[in-house]
Amino acid sequence: VQLQASGGGLVQAGGSLRLSCVASDSTFRSYTMGWFRQAPGKEREFVAAISWSAGSTNYADSVKGRFAISRDNAKNTVYLQMNSLKPEDTAVYYCAADYRGTYIATSSIAYDYWGQGTLVTVSS
Repeated sequence: VQLQASGGGLVQAGGSLRLSCVASDSTFRSYTMGWFRQAPGKEREFVAAISWSAGSTNYADSVKGRFAISRDNAKNTVYLQMNSLKPEDTAVYYCAADYRGTYIATSSIAYDYWGQGTLVTVSS
């Protein structure tokens, strides 16, 4: 499956953005989907993930209460709603798919397919 992320941009601190990630085919519907981010000079880190049925979600402590992950299986799309953005949220955001879909993984090595990334810049 191919993943196409979009929705990044420049926003002031306290603002909001919604990222989207569209999958190329309907096998998406059985995958656990995740969002990761990588800031300049830092390692890629887990942000959020959602089970194939959208019945379960998981978030990094740094984004809990501010970010929300959701999915629309009819549109082969996963979303990341980001509110109350902070300068430390600045990073390239990647969507990823775990085709096994058996649990919500927070480690990047569990994910098999990756989108190209979309840049989010939060100014202070």
